[in-house]
Amino acid sequence: MYGSPPKKKFDLIGCLTSGTIFILTFAMLQISSLQRLVYFLLSFFLIIAALYYAKPFLVPVCFAGLLAMLFLPLSQWFESKKIPKGLSIVFCILILLGIIIGIIWLISWQINDLASETSNIENKVKQMISQVEEYIRSNYGISKKQQEKIITEQAQANSNVLSNMGSFLTGFVIDFVLVLVYIFLFMFYRGRIKAFILKLVSSPQKKNTETILHDIQKVSQQYIVGLGMMIGCLWIMYSIGFSIVGVKYAVLFAIICGLLEIVPFIGNLTGNLLTILMVIIQGGGLGMVIGVVITYLVVQFLQTYILEPLVVGAEVNINPLFTIIILVLGELVWGIPGMVLAIPLLGIFKIICDHVDSLKPYGYLIGSDRKKRSSLIKRNKK
Repeated sequence: MYGSPPKKKFDLIGCLTSGTIFILTFAMLQISSLQRLVYFLLSFFLIIAALYYAKPFLVPVCFAGLLAMLFLPLSQWFESKKIPKGLSIVFCILILLGIIIGIIWLISWQINDLASETSNIENKVKQMISQVEEYIRSNYGISKKQQEKIITEQAQANSNVLSNMGSFLTGFVIDFVLVLVYIFLFMFYRGRIKAFILKLVSSPQKKNTETILHDIQKVSQQYIVGLGMMIGCLWIMYSIGFSIVGVKYAVLFAIICGLLEIVPFIGNLTGNLLTILMVIIQGGGLGMVIGVVITYLVVQFLQTYILEPLVVGAEVNINPLFTIIILVLGELVWGIPGMVLAIPLLGIFKIICDHVDSLKPYGYLIGSDRKKRSSLIKRNKK
């Protein structure tokens, strides 16, 4: 009887103590989770800031690295024919320059034909501008003089466009030369770079690291070669489609639409919008515009369900959500070069995630559930 009250008191103190411990433990876990979240966000923003400010250095390096991996098998083939390593790499660079010069010549050849109608296009543009001005005047009450004044003020505000264009071209030439130099050096010192990477990891991880490097090289080659074949197929399909519709200089706009394919989703759509704009300027009716749209939809269907599985395969297996996210992020950080590099760099990151146990959840999140199929290139090799 006399021992009952102390027992109840002991139970009450025990419950309070247990509850306090639980609350403190929960609070510590929450603080720990909050700290991890803060560290993650801080690291993320620091990486983005570093990528943004290091753009002049990293963009040429990334382009050179991808192109070096592309031409590495060709250089090794030249070396197997007893050609010195340096000369083999020079041959590869000359082939790259030949491809670029060929594309520039093809575009300039089409532009020369378009230049013959410059005066007609200019007159039609002036007519369209006058029609727009009249529409604005009649619907919004803004006179033509006020509109011309606004346009003049905007032109004065953008008077440094030519100087910006000149600096852009100068920077582009410098970056292009840097890319060629980096390609040569990456390919020439490839053995030393690989040995350096293997020295950074412990002995049990060397085999896994070699597998990662091999897969990165294979996927980079697969992506770039497949993209080149895809662009060639798009040139043919758009040329046929635009010619059937009746678009003038169909080959030129087919080349533009194909080349813009290097920026997934956005580039192809932009090329078709330019085609529609030129059709309107050339006086094409609604039927021709609808024809261009139908051509775009048909080509997109063939590209998605036939060409991509056949030519590219599923090597860069990234779901559409993260494709859009990385394109937007690449444009924010590096501009147009970032959009071009976004997909292959994310594909390389996914390969690393797939081979590192702690990063496998991220690789699964980025990836897609599409069934992996061999591309046409790989089947031809077999």
